[in-house]
Amino acid sequence: MTMAAAARRALAADIDAAARLTGTFVLRSGATASEYFDKYRFEADPRLLSRVAAAMIRLVPAEVEVLAGVELGGVPIATAMSLASGLPAAFVRKQAKTYGTRLAVEGGDLTGKQVAIIEDVISTGGAVRDAKARLDEAGAITVAVVCAVWRGPLPARIEGLEVPVLSALTLEDLNG
Repeated sequence: MTMAAAARRALAADIDAAARLTGTFVLRSGATASEYFDKYRFEADPRLLSRVAAAMIRLVPAEVEVLAGVELGGVPIATAMSLASGLPAAFVRKQAKTYGTRLAVEGGDLTGKQVAIIEDVISTGGAVRDAKARLDEAGAITVAVVCAVWRGPLPARIEGLEVPVLSALTLEDLNG
């Protein structure tokens, strides 16, 4: 069940107002841009985070047993979704810790569990592909990817990943 059109427009406008910054920004590529989307601005706002989590919960397939948040941006969203839905959360690191448990996936045994990967913003899906590989190694069964914002071309899909990608919002929604 997706959001009503008015609620979707309102959420997109509020996220855009919180996260779209203007100024001079150096991008990861080294290029300079006059506009930057700071996703942590909506993740750090409890009211916006709650609304994003509610929108994303509606997209989670019924068979999902665990919400697997991708480090770093997917972790607060998976936690908020877990609190709101009662589904347990797990956290997928970019790399295994070099100390303690030395795990790449935290939050308990996922062997045979059906999981949804939770991510904040996806453009190409590289981090999600990496997270799925770690979940596979942990014995989880990934059945879907659920993200707050899909920034790539539509329909949303990640090359090399044969699970559905479900997004609460798209770049087009944010550009209104």
